[in-house]
Amino acid sequence: MAVTGPAELLATWEAGLARQSGDRALLLHRAARPRDGTDTLLSVPLGERAADLFALRRALFGERMQVTIDCTDPDCGEAMEFDLDAAELGARPQLPEGGLRVAEGDWVVHFRLPSPADLAAVASLAADAEDARRLLGARCALSALLAGRATTDEEPAALPEPVLKRFAEAAEQADPAAEVTLNIACPECGAATPAELDIAAYLWTELDAWARDVLLDIHLLASAYGWSEPQILALSPLRRRYYLELCADA
Repeated sequence: MAVTGPAELLATWEAGLARQSGDRALLLHRAARPRDGTDTLLSVPLGERAADLFALRRALFGERMQVTIDCTDPDCGEAMEFDLDAAELGARPQLPEGGLRVAEGDWVVHFRLPSPADLAAVASLAADAEDARRLLGARCALSALLAGRATTDEEPAALPEPVLKRFAEAAEQADPAAEVTLNIACPECGAATPAELDIAAYLWTELDAWARDVLLDIHLLASAYGWSEPQILALSPLRRRYYLELCADA
């Protein structure tokens, strides 16, 4: 992966400041795959996007990820800090031969893996979790047979719950990075705390902190030396830090 330069990263950060999480995830994905268009990025499986963002995170900030969560036991609530290895996360989807095929009762349905566009569409239409499962299944169904007969376009929207459940299980097995859930044992009380690791949100938080630090560096160096922002960004982080130390010692 070609590492995105500091000027491009600052532009990504600036563009995402006033946007919601879904748009920020798209901006980060575009930084990871600058040659791909929006339609392509929105149509990839969720685990593929996660793998791209984990790769971008490793390229920008290294493999070590620090995570802080609170114990969910109401009698405890202890803050827990631990490290993750980004290299061990973000497995790419592994579709079985022939794709996702679900056979349940009289139904035989072929599905594709959910994409970011699917989640966005379902979130805007679904009334509740059950409705979301139904809409997602209908969007991802490529073909369906009911008692050996090809269904109409309307019938996939009425897929029964057992079929939708089997689809969710098959998708989770084929695309485990689509939703990374950690189960952390509290060192104080021993209770297990489940926590979803949203790599897009995690990476955005890191990018936000990095951007604000870089802008402060630019302000200090521009004030001290009269350099422009592009000139300062062209410096390596090590040289920039050295000049800042000289400013502090002056």
